Amino acid sequence: MTAVVALGFMVLLEFAARHHGVPGPITNQAREVVLPPDSGGLLYAAMALTMVVLTWRERFLAVGAAIGVDVLFLAVRWAADAEPSDGHPFGIGALWVVLGCAVVAVTRRTGRERVLLLKGVGLGLLLVAGRKTGDTWLLITAKTRPMVLDPYLAAADHALGDPSWLAGRLVTATGPLGFHVLDFVYGNLAVAAVVVALYQLRRVGAERRFPRHHLVRTFLVIGLLGPACYMVFPVVGPLYAYGTGNEYWASVSLWAPDTPATTPWALADLWPRTPPPSDAPAPMPFDGITPRNCMPSLHTAWATAIFIHSRTGPRLLRYAGTFWLVATVCATLGFGYHYGVDLLAGVVFTLTLEAALRTHDRGRPRPGIRLVVHGASVFVALLVSYRLLPVPMAEHPWIAGPLLVLATASVVHHYVRTTARWSGPAAPPPRPEPVPRQRPAPRAEAV
Repeated sequence: MTAVVALGFMVLLEFAARHHGVPGPITNQAREVVLPPDSGGLLYAAMALTMVVLTWRERFLAVGAAIGVDVLFLAVRWAADAEPSDGHPFGIGALWVVLGCAVVAVTRRTGRERVLLLKGVGLGLLLVAGRKTGDTWLLITAKTRPMVLDPYLAAADHALGDPSWLAGRLVTATGPLGFHVLDFVYGNLAVAAVVVALYQLRRVGAERRFPRHHLVRTFLVIGLLGPACYMVFPVVGPLYAYGTGNEYWASVSLWAPDTPATTPWALADLWPRTPPPSDAPAPMPFDGITPRNCMPSLHTAWATAIFIHSRTGPRLLRYAGTFWLVATVCATLGFGYHYGVDLLAGVVFTLTLEAALRTHDRGRPRPGIRLVVHGASVFVALLVSYRLLPVPMAEHPWIAGPLLVLATASVVHHYVRTTARWSGPAAPPPRPEPVPRQRPAPRAEAV
């Protein structure tokens, strides 16, 4: 059922993208069967998810086949003097292996084994499809939302002390080293998620069944519902709305040494040096290229999901989940991609979806329903306050700032308290009552 819904959603996005003159997710995925993929690491991560249903022998064969296909394609491109300039040299082999597993499931497996292998293939393909649909969503937001609401969030962000401006100056002070570390973390969020997911799915091959709840489900739901909020609250971020930051990128890398400091669409060249004014915010026009992907911060949402699901792992995995969350928050703010208020909304968004999935799996108990209603109410209240009350929030930061943090903390506390009851040690089964021993019947005396 999930696969059918996902396929139908991708078809709708394909038509919507074609309507705006750009290729959709199905077209972009189909071209990667023979052309250099946009993200080779993501395809290998998808193959790793598929391999959780295979035996160790089959896993070694799958990895060898993927590497062999990639080397073959690379040799052909090298012989034809057609080095990829717009994609990764590796990754096609991983996609071929995933598709090959689907063919094997249909032609060589039967019964539960076929269903299990198809579930593994669907898990891997859904990870890739989520990336493609997300890219298409971003294009659609840029084409359909000419006005953005950045001045409202910039004003509301004064209540939190303008954290993006502060983090931007700190990242700039760290130079290329800090920039590249945060950029690596920010760009490999999906790979970190796969590491946690592989730990959760490590017993699938032996038990021949998937666990009831795992990280990939939360990731896909976040990617499905999050972009819908972009259509309601379009925001491009401080890097673009208040000085595109090309001079910032040029100061820490060699990517844009000759580009101007601003574009005609930016209100002013203020980020990350000077916070913008907070009086009389109004919607502002922006270009038709930059995605409106700030509210909520889905990178923060995904990093929060990684942190939550890593709590059940070993110590090293828990430390890695904590590091990825902290580094992602630093990157989203320090690179000027998000305002501080975006991050609060992203945390509440993730906890609400995670609670909804867990509540559904447990038969919709009342504590779970109350948690979902609480999270959804706080999320809506945050968006409404950002849109309608940004100036009072900026004028009274010592009141509005703590209220925003407390509202987010209330959802965190409610989530931890509720899920702790669900994940606690199971109650021991009741001891059976002792059966009274019957006395044997007396023997009849011999006459």
